[in-house]
Amino acid sequence: MSHQLSDLLLTPAEMAAVDAAAAASGIDSFGLMERAGAAAAAAALRLHAGALRFVVLCGPGNNGGDAYVAARHLQEGGAPVALFHLGDPSRLKGDAARAKAGCALRGEPLHLYSPEIGDVVIDGLFGAGLGRDVPADVRAVIDRVAEAGLPVLAIDLPSGLDGRTGRVLGAAFRASNTITFMTRKPGHLLMPGRELCGELEVFDIGIPARIIRAEASGVIAENRPDAWKGVLPAEQLETHKYKRGHLVVFSGEADKTGAARMSAISGLKAGAGLVTIAAPDAAIAANAAHLTAVMLHAIDDAADLEDWLTDKRLQTFVLGPGFGIGARARAFVSALAERRLVLDADGISSFKDDPQQLFDLFGGEPRLVLTPHEGEFSRLFPDIGGDEALGKVDKALAAARRANAAIVYKGADTLIAAPDGRALINTNAPAWLATAGSGDVLAGIIGGLLAQGLPAFEAAAAGVWLHGEAAHRAGKGLTAEDLAAHVLPL
Repeated sequence: MSHQLSDLLLTPAEMAAVDAAAAASGIDSFGLMERAGAAAAAAALRLHAGALRFVVLCGPGNNGGDAYVAARHLQEGGAPVALFHLGDPSRLKGDAARAKAGCALRGEPLHLYSPEIGDVVIDGLFGAGLGRDVPADVRAVIDRVAEAGLPVLAIDLPSGLDGRTGRVLGAAFRASNTITFMTRKPGHLLMPGRELCGELEVFDIGIPARIIRAEASGVIAENRPDAWKGVLPAEQLETHKYKRGHLVVFSGEADKTGAARMSAISGLKAGAGLVTIAAPDAAIAANAAHLTAVMLHAIDDAADLEDWLTDKRLQTFVLGPGFGIGARARAFVSALAERRLVLDADGISSFKDDPQQLFDLFGGEPRLVLTPHEGEFSRLFPDIGGDEALGKVDKALAAARRANAAIVYKGADTLIAAPDGRALINTNAPAWLATAGSGDVLAGIIGGLLAQGLPAFEAAAAGVWLHGEAAHRAGKGLTAEDLAAHVLPL
């Protein structure tokens, strides 16, 4: 299978449409199930050669059909196999019924399964299409398997996970390995699904790429360079600092200047031609003591800012890191309404009492990037953040549409969303990136890319990716200063 095809993300609904289109084109759907089940059996033998018993859990749909095929292959290969089924197997239909008929193993009801030492569980209960909380008997088995510490190989997706959102529906298996077919689902990448899937393998069962691509909307994708490299500025020998953009980062008061400096250095490292810290007059000395390549400009109030903005070369700004919450921040943002702005931290929180005041400032072509973590998101979008029916992708997209902004919804599964409906899931950030000040670095990187002319969504996505790469270079135990030092331009 092409690397590009396995990199696609299809929602469960899109994958169901692929299956239907494949069958309509004349492809033998049972042949696809046969290959899926055989792949699961092969993975089980490869990963768990020392298993004393393979325990195959078969659900009431096609995921269960895959599991019956896997059980048959394991048995025919001489492996010890026990089979447990959810519901009445006689009620299976279509390919799943045919798979059950071809499996000579006599199964038992799921609730009778009692874990034993040496068991390896093959989970074929639900897969990616589950849309409701798991029933009580499934939850009980999940709990018993977890308590026994048994390895789980999930077919398609650990049962109990929502394939679109990655959320746990009541309870879910924690798989050591997951094998899925043709493409991944968003739930494989979104938390907590990413953790619960363990090591993920995508296996080609023979559906033509043309069918998959025809059903793939591309609305949700993984954040990789292919998503934004097409808008990167071309490198030219004849250039100068102003062609690479001028980024301005606003500083807080004299005792709160460090965050702005980390943003400024990061923007410079990300490729901005020049960077200026705009600081209150009382904070100039504190900043000057720590800066060399970054310039300084005194700005005390909105009137000072308005005067400075007569210089039309000043088009890109970062406001929020260490700035302080309140009316001054709101006034500065109002003055910047026609410019490109990354609004972070205190800048976001300054609009918590009237978010619409912020959104009304930035109509037209998106030029605002918002970088909220979970708490800031809920303050700026309380109704969206509190809607339990929405997954993280849905929330980020709804927020992007409302704010007419690129949204960087931060977390272990940072989501980047655009007002036009595009969404990217970031996956390259290591766990050690969760440290104080890392968000200030991210804001600066995005600002540096905006200054170079990248559109808001692409600057946000590329910035998040660069942030993760810098963390890998810096290594475990990094501080925000280390992170900023390891930022490299695209």
